Amino acid sequence: MGRIAVIGAGTGAMAAAARLAVAGHRVVVYERASTYGGALGRFERDGFAFDTGPGLLRVPAVLRDLFVKTGREPLEACVDLVQVDPSAHHVFADGTEVSLPNASRAGVVAALDHALGADAGERWGDFLVRAREAWDRTRRPLLEEPLWPNWRVLADREPYPAVPRRRLLGTRRAGTLAEVGAWELRDPRLAALLESHALAYGLDPRVAPASAAVLPYMEHAFGTWYVRGGMRELARAMYERCLARKVEFRFGTAVRRIVEKDGRAVGVELGEDPSPASGAATTAVEDADFVVAGVAPGMLERLLAGTPPHGGDEPAPQRGAASRLTLLLALRGGRPAGVAHRTVVHTADRAEELERLFGGRSGLPAAPTVTVTRPDDPGSVPGPEHEAVTVTVTVPAGLRVSGTDVERVLDATRRAVPDVRERLLWHEVRTPADIAEATGAEGGAVTAPALAAASGRLLHPSNGTRVPGLFSVGGWTHPGGGLPHAGMSGALVAGLIVEGPEFRGSQ
Repeated sequence: MGRIAVIGAGTGAMAAAARLAVAGHRVVVYERASTYGGALGRFERDGFAFDTGPGLLRVPAVLRDLFVKTGREPLEACVDLVQVDPSAHHVFADGTEVSLPNASRAGVVAALDHALGADAGERWGDFLVRAREAWDRTRRPLLEEPLWPNWRVLADREPYPAVPRRRLLGTRRAGTLAEVGAWELRDPRLAALLESHALAYGLDPRVAPASAAVLPYMEHAFGTWYVRGGMRELARAMYERCLARKVEFRFGTAVRRIVEKDGRAVGVELGEDPSPASGAATTAVEDADFVVAGVAPGMLERLLAGTPPHGGDEPAPQRGAASRLTLLLALRGGRPAGVAHRTVVHTADRAEELERLFGGRSGLPAAPTVTVTRPDDPGSVPGPEHEAVTVTVTVPAGLRVSGTDVERVLDATRRAVPDVRERLLWHEVRTPADIAEATGAEGGAVTAPALAAASGRLLHPSNGTRVPGLFSVGGWTHPGGGLPHAGMSGALVAGLIVEGPEFRGSQ
């Protein structure tokens, strides 16, 4: 039995901790904050409650596997998991609206045909067939296995089987997600539907590879799920599972340095910053056979005192990723019957939106794309005469949010909640700076899942590092951002520690 030091108590870190404890290791989690969960935060005021991070779960099989492998109680016995139907309601720039059924290809095709016109559903259905082929080609190497040593095979090959497009001087195939929308879907509303999946992860569809087609496919194939009581309940269940497996948590405990000896990670140095009164810092070193770091790359480099955590021939950490601006709205009046759990309001000017997001122009566009979440959950409100609404916008990392930005988000929200201003009791703004404070990610950046092609720009560093005995876990490492991917990173790290470098993932 070895001693494992885990830095951070986010989703990936807790997933690794529970699996390692079941394997017989003594696991201690050091978390600088006062609680667990990382990005899975919860804000409460006046009887209202809101998720401050991800609000929905996709690919629940990853967490189901975690709970099966670490105890007798399955995931559904620990949280109330509810399938969201419709999966989403979309409001397009021209006023067209459509509700897409959850995990039903036939239902989605019929809904799109009815709302957007004949053949729209067929084009989207044909696209999903091609997206499934890309998923089948990349699922194991990009989600279920440690990063391949020959990862450049993934970087240089586009797995999406794009349809040939005849041109004057020959044929071309779509190489970016935007080209897939323009050339294969051939409807600006279908293109907006496609690109919204990339924007949700902070990806520019003009340069995101066609392989990003797997993002809408995952939602279509595995459904969209809500945890009754909010996603914080999922973090709570993971924490309690860790406790049941004898994982020790030390909250309010900062790790100042990863200790190395003879070129190997052998422990962590704990301590507080120098006291203003004495000017002295308090430190202590705790030994470990392995160290698992669930922190952003910049933080990991600092903990290694300048020693790069990754190196050699492998993907570089994503830098300068997008972030999120979130408005938490407390409304008078109950949730109307029949409204969708999630509504995506698409921008009227995609070119301006992309330029402000990825081109360096400051502030939000006049009408940004917003995602409006309205859970039918009594636990989120003080009573049936109130409603809790969360509005999320993708923004540049490090954005300093202005009052004008907030007003533009509220204006866009009116297309989903027409009387939002009249019903508004109060609102809370969560900015990229708040995400940075909660996660330690520079600028409050949020990473995307690993994607093939694009010369490896959207791959992530391997879970093993150049420092023997040190492993990385969470959204900044393979297989990337998103709850299922973070949970899978925990499974991969546990496998690499328990079985060694020959571990090749679940079978």
